[in-house]
Amino acid sequence: MTDLTNLGVKDIRDGVAGGEFTAREVAEAFNAAVAEAAALNAFIVTTPDHALAAADATDAKRAKGEDLGKMGGVPIGMKDLFATKGVQTTAASHILEGFKPEYESTVSQNLWDAGAGMLGKLNLDQFAMGSSNETSYFGNVTSPWRRSGGANTDMSPGGSSGGSSAAVAARIAPAATGTDTGGSIRQPAAFTGICGIKPTYGRCSRWGVVAFASSLDQAGPMARTVEDCAIMLEAMAGFDPKDATSLKMDVPAWEAGLSADLKGKKIGIPREYRMDGTDEEILKSWEQGKEWLRDAGAEIVDVSLPHTKYALPAYYIVAPAEASSNLARYDGVRYGLRDLPDGAGLQDMYAATRAAGFGDEVKRRILIGTYVLSAGFYDAYYTQAQKVRTLVSRDFAQAFGQCDAILAPTTPTASFPLGENQDDPLAMYLNDVFAVPASLAGLPAMSVPATVNSDGLPLGLQIVGKPFDEQGVLNAGLAIQSRANFTAKPEKWW
Repeated sequence: MTDLTNLGVKDIRDGVAGGEFTAREVAEAFNAAVAEAAALNAFIVTTPDHALAAADATDAKRAKGEDLGKMGGVPIGMKDLFATKGVQTTAASHILEGFKPEYESTVSQNLWDAGAGMLGKLNLDQFAMGSSNETSYFGNVTSPWRRSGGANTDMSPGGSSGGSSAAVAARIAPAATGTDTGGSIRQPAAFTGICGIKPTYGRCSRWGVVAFASSLDQAGPMARTVEDCAIMLEAMAGFDPKDATSLKMDVPAWEAGLSADLKGKKIGIPREYRMDGTDEEILKSWEQGKEWLRDAGAEIVDVSLPHTKYALPAYYIVAPAEASSNLARYDGVRYGLRDLPDGAGLQDMYAATRAAGFGDEVKRRILIGTYVLSAGFYDAYYTQAQKVRTLVSRDFAQAFGQCDAILAPTTPTASFPLGENQDDPLAMYLNDVFAVPASLAGLPAMSVPATVNSDGLPLGLQIVGKPFDEQGVLNAGLAIQSRANFTAKPEKWW
């Protein structure tokens, strides 16, 4: 039998439906792979029983001739930002350690209803705040990739969805959920040579997802191929009356609509994305991406996004401001950690609990957010940042008058060694420079692996689409995938 852990979502789903193997055999294979990969620290909690129970339910349905669902027989990793009923949900923080929700997030419930099973809860940057997966209370995730030439340096899997990207790249999960606030699906996907798509804001419900920045957070799938992302996104998406920001729109048949033929399409190349400090090998892969899309029938046109240079500073005002508000709920009173020093009053308990429960990066962003929302600074910072956000959105709207989608690098560099940027928050924040503009505008955007650099590390290309045009983004991604023929995978060292 084929090594089942080398199969992706589509091949597993179709193989189970066709009787080539059972869902239980798949779950057992991936449970074993997860157990063997403890050195990656990709999972905070493993749930082998959940994966097996879902598999058995799928096998029982097949025996009865019933529909298995879009994800029937596929075990996945669940980012530990999604509430899972009866299973610890921590957002990789100490303050939520031991918290077991009495409810299920809408996205995870949609996936279970579609036949998926859960291998476990994946590690991430604490409260999704970080770009290297080094801020988790449960320790950093290590990328399965290493530099060629015998170097054994531990590399970053990206963040915040680093556990998700590492698990998929290491073949210990065929797919995983991620969340993207300012690039947290796309950047780790690029670092680890997998695909990841952030859909239009509102496509996937935020209900039951631990909030970072409510006007930016969006769930999406991470998998090894564009096709697998399309299948999983269909299962995840949909209107949710419990989420006021949820789009009341039907979920398109993205898998059925996949096509690598881009004849008649125009792909925009934003001149402002050619920034100082971008790795030359990244720029070279961008040029190659243009040729691939041209070969697929697309016309390449130049576009301008003039407010791009202001997007990152605006993001690091808006996101911390919303985070400081969202994280005020963690106070030691209702759930999670409670630090109550002897003789302490209520205010002392708040202070002690939050000091012990939040990591340095979370505290840094709460302080920034509280500062920019404070009297005297609100108009100077937060209001101005929101105006910039409007200008960034307007730039995209004008650009899409000239093109159907935009091609850009996903990141300015390839993956970097763990610890390299840990003491330099600004250097870390710059990892998201190409990803943040699409997030501020709420647009669908996807990273697709393009090639490997001279160190043997993956490089990704990003496609940004019009609002609600996930199909166009997926199709452009498929055109790149079919021409890049990216088959590189990390050599197993764990």
